[in-house]
Amino acid sequence: MLKVSSTEVQNNFGKYLMLAQEQDVIVTRNGQDVARLVGLNDSQNGASIVSEEVLAEGYGLRKATYEEFRELTKDREERYEYIDGEIFLQPSPKGDHQWAQAKLFGMFDQFFADGICSPFVAPFDITIRRSESDINVVQPDLMLICDFKEKLGEDGYYHGVPTLVVEILSERTRRNDLLKKLNLYMHGGVKEYWIVDPKNKQISVYTFEDRDIQEYVVHTIPGKAESIVFPGLTVDLKKVFFEI
Repeated sequence: MLKVSSTEVQNNFGKYLMLAQEQDVIVTRNGQDVARLVGLNDSQNGASIVSEEVLAEGYGLRKATYEEFRELTKDREERYEYIDGEIFLQPSPKGDHQWAQAKLFGMFDQFFADGICSPFVAPFDITIRRSESDINVVQPDLMLICDFKEKLGEDGYYHGVPTLVVEILSERTRRNDLLKKLNLYMHGGVKEYWIVDPKNKQISVYTFEDRDIQEYVVHTIPGKAESIVFPGLTVDLKKVFFEI
């Protein structure tokens, strides 16, 4: 068993993928074990593949290529995202998160009863590119897709970009949702982005145009949040946020 620092792994990720085929690689951060790279035997073809056992939720491994990300996470039941070359394990949502997601889905679904657009929830891989070589894979908590049939590939996966994306903040995803994903959605073709904050009971609505923020509005309880891209789509914040 080999122990290496997270910095070393970040700088030489491909190297440690290869080493993990021969022995377990323990990744440390500040002297603590945080992740394990484990080589697994593929009984169908005799090849060795590498998977990641993450011991700390939300921990990312830098310098992974898109191909390495796909190899690491294929056939895994956990939710992973790949943003700016870093792999993130998504933590299991808490009750207030699930409540908000369920309520918003219901309101969105009712508004789009005509089927022009459809709401979808995670787990659902969405591939977003800032450029041809800048590939990212995210799993938004909730999204509105208006071209599902047109962009559904023969492989069974959706290959478009949602018109509206909703992320519900939690302690471990807050930084990504507020910074990394805001930038990614702004540059990747999303038209409207909702950040739902159960702690402060507010919803921030962003719209994007020409890779820049066009409008930004914060809605607080007991008011209603309104879509800018979809006039008439409103949600009652008192119903979105769980109160004991």
